[in-house]
Amino acid sequence: MANTFILVSSLAFGAIAAPATGSLFNWVRGIFGRKAKVSQAATLPPPTIVNDAGWTLIHCDDDEAFGQWLGRDEEGLPTAPGEEPSLGSHLLIEMYGCKGSMLEAERIVGQAMRDAAVQSKATVVEESFHEFKPYGVSGAVIIQESHYTIHTWPEHGYAAVDLFYCGGTVLVHKAVDVLKERFQPERIKFLVVRRGLQSEVER
Repeated sequence: MANTFILVSSLAFGAIAAPATGSLFNWVRGIFGRKAKVSQAATLPPPTIVNDAGWTLIHCDDDEAFGQWLGRDEEGLPTAPGEEPSLGSHLLIEMYGCKGSMLEAERIVGQAMRDAAVQSKATVVEESFHEFKPYGVSGAVIIQESHYTIHTWPEHGYAAVDLFYCGGTVLVHKAVDVLKERFQPERIKFLVVRRGLQSEVER
């Protein structure tokens, strides 16, 4: 009964408050659309964490779910309860259906990778990029916390990106946001490999 009252009251308010240029229908659809989006985000499945023969692998094929998981920790290292400590994390990103023109030129790809490093608060030390003929770019940004690398296949709209970071100060989700905005992939897959697991380093 209480929920019905709230709904009716909201609809009544909307009839008064909705802009003259819009319709009550659009206003209601917007309210329920936002509610559905929030509900969906709250129920996204977390990435799968697998421990196998001294490796900790974290898989995720859903861009939104991975972003939600990665953004939980501002240090970019959202370890799960009971997960073994490691010296660093190696994030492998498969970008499919990218805008080909954004993957062709050394200047464009290099700038995207540099900006990704800067936006993620990594400390840039050195960089090197090479443009192949007829197409493709390979390159690396060496950061104090490790490195960011890329190789592109413009003819396939595909980019292979590796973001290796350590130290707990890199905001790697910001690097991911920059690369998504620049390369505009239609689909992304993620794999995080924990590097230098404590049990292996100390054995």
